[in-house]
Amino acid sequence: MPPHHTPGFLAIVEDAKSRVRETTTDAYAALRDSGAPHILIDVREESEWAAGHAEGAVHLGKGVIERDIETRVPDHGAHLILYCGGGYRSALAADALQKMGYTNVESLAGGWRAWNEAKLPAVTG
Repeated sequence: MPPHHTPGFLAIVEDAKSRVRETTTDAYAALRDSGAPHILIDVREESEWAAGHAEGAVHLGKGVIERDIETRVPDHGAHLILYCGGGYRSALAADALQKMGYTNVESLAGGWRAWNEAKLPAVTG
């Protein structure tokens, strides 16, 4: 268990993950390389985004994604790939979007850390 995550937080993440599809960095890279339409969304805090983010991503922080998603992405069938720092917050956000009627949402397992480990393209702050 990561030392900075409390048992209560981990419990709600595991509950969300029971309903959310996860994708890997390899699967995401294949999706991107295929040219298949999708939207990569960074749900981290503004300061995290500013320090560096995935190339091609849009920023919709977890604190505002439910409020702003329908304006930014009105198509509830759009393929959305969400990521955060380690795959926890993105799972929670993906679960919320599914509850709002989005039908093709995935959370990137391992998040930004996995993205960097896979050496996928990034924009640094």
